[in-house]
Formats: sequence, structure tokens, C-alpha cells
Amino acid sequence: MAFQLKNIASKQKQHSSFDINTLLKKEITYGTSFTTKKKERFYTELYVLLHAGLPLKDALLLIGEEQKKLKNKTLIKNIVTDLINGKNFSNAIKEKKEFSAYEYHSLKIGEQTGTIQNVTKELGAFYKRKNKQRRIILSALSYPIVVLLTAFLAIVFMLQFVVPMFADIFRQNKVALPWITKKILSTATFFQEYWYFSFGIAIGIFLFVKLHKKKIWYQKITTTVLLKTPLIGAFIRKVKMAQFTQAITLLTAAKVPLLNGIQLTKKMIGYHPLETALEKIEHDILQGKSLHESMSNYTIFDKKMVSLIKVADETNQNETIFQRLTEQYNEEIEYQSNMISATIEPLIIVFLGAIVATILIAMYLPMFQLSSAIGN
Repeated sequence: MAFQLKNIASKQKQHSSFDINTLLKKEITYGTSFTTKKKERFYTELYVLLHAGLPLKDALLLIGEEQKKLKNKTLIKNIVTDLINGKNFSNAIKEKKEFSAYEYHSLKIGEQTGTIQNVTKELGAFYKRKNKQRRIILSALSYPIVVLLTAFLAIVFMLQFVVPMFADIFRQNKVALPWITKKILSTATFFQEYWYFSFGIAIGIFLFVKLHKKKIWYQKITTTVLLKTPLIGAFIRKVKMAQFTQAITLLTAAKVPLLNGIQLTKKMIGYHPLETALEKIEHDILQGKSLHESMSNYTIFDKKMVSLIKVADETNQNETIFQRLTEQYNEEIEYQSNMISATIEPLIIVFLGAIVATILIAMYLPMFQLSSAIGN
């Protein structure tokens, strides 16, 4: 039976309570200096030192001495000071913005169940997988983005400087212009006279997204559009599924009952379709349904996941199954990122090449008429 989350947070201090509604508003929140890469190293080194038999305070002191940035040294030193003053490790990091509520709760459960060493190991693995996902995504998107920006600047340069120069030549010689040339010249003229309008639209879109990205209606629309986008939709869904299974793996390794793991995870992924599904799954489980029966009602979970979770329900091997699912999704993410990169790159090159070719053709067509006029 799942335990009450509020009992965990109030065990050390009877007047405090655990509020599931305010936990994990974001997947992971961290300061600029204590990045996920540094968290991976921090938890991995902490696990090694704890496994070697060092007390927590001594292990943190050693890790703090290795930090290059003064801010990180001070952060760990403050944690050690809190430990000396009688606080638990989880309470020591609770008020520090560099650590998320997810980490606090995981470490709190580790302290209560005597599995703090295993929790630090799983947190290290969690951030390792998270960093790997980020590298894969950046690798898949970096080259297409560079190509797009370079081509965009080249097109802007042509419309701003090259096309107007040709336009002056045609106008001086009174050359009859083909339809396509007129359209390109009109576009160049519009860009010259109203470039600030385009810039204003871009700023407006940015501010609109910034102001509305946390609203439910905006999340519904954007996630629906992205999920229906070829290649991209399936890739995003797998990334979110990998994050979901990673979180459940960590929490089950810390001996958190599955229901409580779902309660925590639904607020930490920050993905509306998954949050909605998990909220309904939580209700179904409280009504007596098994996890796989409830998950089968939602298309965001694929049949492979539902089948494996059915095995987990029947064998009580949740940690093993979710760990296996995490590995599978990470493998698929790496494969799909390479496929997306290999597919998008030539499409972008062909598309942008077609735009540049259209501009050049539009400029050179009247040149033939101009040469004929000069020859006569």
C-alpha cells in the first residue's frame, strides 16, 4: 500500500507537511553554476565515497575541495555546515535553489529507508542519461540550425543589396521584366522598407510564447501540433517517455511505492499530455485498476511499454522493467536523432538552394533582354 507523502516530510518536524500540489513544478530546476553535468559528477562521486565507507560529511568535504568555482565550493560548504548543525542531507539542500524538489524528496526517502547510498547512485545515473539525451538532441539540431541561419543571412543579403542593384540597372535601361522578377523585386522592396515590421513580428512571437507557455490552452495546442509533426512528434514523445521511465526507475529504486511515484512524476516532466494521462492513471489505480490496464487507454504510451508494464504488474519487478524501458527509449532516441538529422539536412539544403536559385534566375532572365537591347 502506498504511504502518505505528508508523513515523510513531517517525520523530522511534526509541524511541517508534504504538499503534493506544489512539488516538482518543473522537471529539474538548477542554478547556472551547478549544471546537470556537474550534478552527474557530484552524485556519482558521492556514491563512490559513500560506498567506500566515508561518512557523508567527509565525502562532501572532499567533493567540495575539488570544485573549481568558488560558488560551488561555498554551496557544498554550506551543506556541510547544515549537517554539522544537525540537519539531514535532504533538509540541507531543500532551501538551496541549485537543487530541485525532486532531488530533495528522493534523498529524503533514501534517509527514511536507509538507502541513501543507492539513491545517490541512481541520481548520478539519472543525470548521466539526461545529459546524454541533451547531447543527442543538440547534435541532431545543431547542423540544421547553422545551415538555416547561414542561408537566411545569405538570402537577406541578396534581397537587401544584390537585388536592388539589379533593379536599378533594369529601371535605367527600361527592360521589360518577367513575372517572377517582378515578384522578387517587390519582395526586396518590401523588405527594405518594412524590415522593422518583420523584426517586430519576431519579437511579438517571442513575447507571446514567453507569456503563454505555461497556460493549459497553449500547451494543448503546441503539444498536439508537435505530436502530429512527422518525425519530430515521435521523437519528442520518446524523449518524454524516457524521462518518465527514468524518474520512475529512480523512485522505485528508492523504495517509493508506485502510486506515489506517479504522483511525483506527473508534475516533474512538464509535458501536458503526459501530465493529463498520469493524473487519470492515478485516479484509476485508486479505483482498483492495475497500471497497465489504465495506461492502455492512452495513446501516448505505446503498446511495447504497456506489455512490459503488464509483466511488471504480474511479477512485481517494477524497477527492473522501468530500467529496461529507459535503456530501450534512450537507444531509440539516439537512433531517431541520427535519422532526423540525416533526413532534415538534405531537405533544408534543397529547399534553401531552390530559394537562392529562384532569386538568381529571376535576376538573370532580364539580363538576356538587356544584353539584346545593348547589342542592338
